Amino acid sequence: MSATTGAELARALEHANLPSLLPVLVQLTGDRRWLAEPYRPTRSRGMDDNDSGGFAPEVAAEIRQAVLDAVLAHEQGAPVAIPAPTGELMRELLSLANGEPATPDYAEMLAEDLGFTRPPAVPIGPTGITAVIIGAGVSGMLAAIRLREAGVEHVVLEKNTEVGGGWWENTYPGAGVDTPSHLYSYSFAPRDWSTHFGKRDEVEEYLRGIADAYDLRRVIRFGTEVVAADYDEQDATWTVRTADGDTVTASVLISATGALNRPRVPEIPGLDTFTGPIFHTARWPSGLDLTGRRVAVVGAGASAMQVVPAIADTAGALTVYQRSPQWIAPSDVYFERIDEAVHLLMNRVPYYRGWYRARLAWNFNDRVHPSLQVDPDWEHPDRSVNAVNDAHRRVFTRYLESELAGRPDLVAKSLPGYPPFGKRMLLDNGWYRTLRRDDVELVAEGVAEITPTGLVGDGGTVTGADVIVLATGFHTHRFLWPIEIRGRAGVRLADVWGPQDAHAHLGITVPGFPNLFLTCGPGTALGHGGSFITVAECQVRYIVDLLRRMVRDDLRAVEVRAEVEREYTRRHDEAHARMLWTHPGMTNWYRNADGRIVSTMPWQVVDYWRMTHEADLADFHVERTAPAVAR
Repeated sequence: MSATTGAELARALEHANLPSLLPVLVQLTGDRRWLAEPYRPTRSRGMDDNDSGGFAPEVAAEIRQAVLDAVLAHEQGAPVAIPAPTGELMRELLSLANGEPATPDYAEMLAEDLGFTRPPAVPIGPTGITAVIIGAGVSGMLAAIRLREAGVEHVVLEKNTEVGGGWWENTYPGAGVDTPSHLYSYSFAPRDWSTHFGKRDEVEEYLRGIADAYDLRRVIRFGTEVVAADYDEQDATWTVRTADGDTVTASVLISATGALNRPRVPEIPGLDTFTGPIFHTARWPSGLDLTGRRVAVVGAGASAMQVVPAIADTAGALTVYQRSPQWIAPSDVYFERIDEAVHLLMNRVPYYRGWYRARLAWNFNDRVHPSLQVDPDWEHPDRSVNAVNDAHRRVFTRYLESELAGRPDLVAKSLPGYPPFGKRMLLDNGWYRTLRRDDVELVAEGVAEITPTGLVGDGGTVTGADVIVLATGFHTHRFLWPIEIRGRAGVRLADVWGPQDAHAHLGITVPGFPNLFLTCGPGTALGHGGSFITVAECQVRYIVDLLRRMVRDDLRAVEVRAEVEREYTRRHDEAHARMLWTHPGMTNWYRNADGRIVSTMPWQVVDYWRMTHEADLADFHVERTAPAVAR
């Protein structure tokens, strides 16, 4: 190893996340002294990366030097002392990296995510099973990869002309993820991300790269929109019909249509009278020039929050109609680029990328979950649900007031009256600074009417506009809509669920619909934060495990038992009843008009990982391929 190369690594280590280096040291050297003081980092504050670990400069320097020595020794041939930590040691290492205790379940989940316990992909062998996947977004591509590894013949039907799903469709200015880039990626397919929070073009590029790397396009039929699917009880097959009149028949149907897929355009009086461009954010017109134009944005949720700062410098005037304000958390790295030195560390220091991702998973997935539980004895139930939630409220309120200092009018309009996390938490991407601009107006009203030349708020505010942007969300309760799915006896799935009350065992499977499996199904969106890709990996693993068991036991059909699905739904609803999303102080896209939480998961991610880790055939009615023979 040359001195130059060693010096390059030494310089890169100045950019390292020190808590992520500590488990690396233990793995490389086997030396347990790194598990004890003075090498235990402080706990992260909020969702901060805590790169310094709270270490004194001399301790930080000692850690970096020890890593440098260990990596150089490894590159000279020294073996890794602990290549695959599991069990209690894995829990110790995760607790070390996080700066706080980790549970055995969480350690087991992260050991699999890091590849320490992930079993090799073994083909099932000749299966006799075929599958149709609807959608080539994050979940559909993942399903295609895993089905190919298992040896299951399949085809993917995608309505768009490229992979990516919502990331292909949403091209509005500022579009991007609110989950850290290194976490918003498949566990088996890392990337050297350019920013801490990936923007739409890079996320879409990542997904296209996955399609290329796994040769997925040969099983994807682009420009093929599914309109219906019918189950044939006699043959135990699904026949899928497309918009162009073709049909595809397979034994298994996997939905990967996503939850944020069909734009919701509210029925505002006069919507069709506006004389200028008017469109949903998910249908942003190509080549639209906003230079000097008066732009009105309807909505103040996640999409609006990304659009508004992104177009403020271009538009001549910008008006935002806000029906209700959002809680917003600070982020020091939302736009920050990732230094090339970090990429060097990710690619050269063994295990560093995985441990950095593991810390992100802890901070963004489940850490906040306990604070979302309602304390029935809490003395301020109007503003928060427990003492910790109230502390969050104080922190976010102080941040809002500091960003809007000197503008009491904006503080009054922007400060929510409901508990933090009652809606999806947003990360500040310059929203507050944008609201302070002289050419930006925040109207704390819903829209009552659209006229040929502008909008009228439900409080009487009239705004002239040249362009209207509808940041009004998606049909989050209408899963699989508008596809017509018919199961046993021709029963329509839409009739079983009704327009807004979907339910499914694990969010994956529904009684009366054999061999139909959902990804991103009801009750599986992450309201408390985190990466849905983690949930998608849980769901696809469960589905493939179930297919393996079907092949093993020579089954042609499995159908979840009604009592199993009812019990899961009961537990799901009871868990939600104890959480803040049922709080009466706000509306959100998580719950339906009757107050039932339909879209989001009440569990911790680690709970769901455990629930979906293996399929249990006892939960299903099964049909054998041939009559059983007495032995």
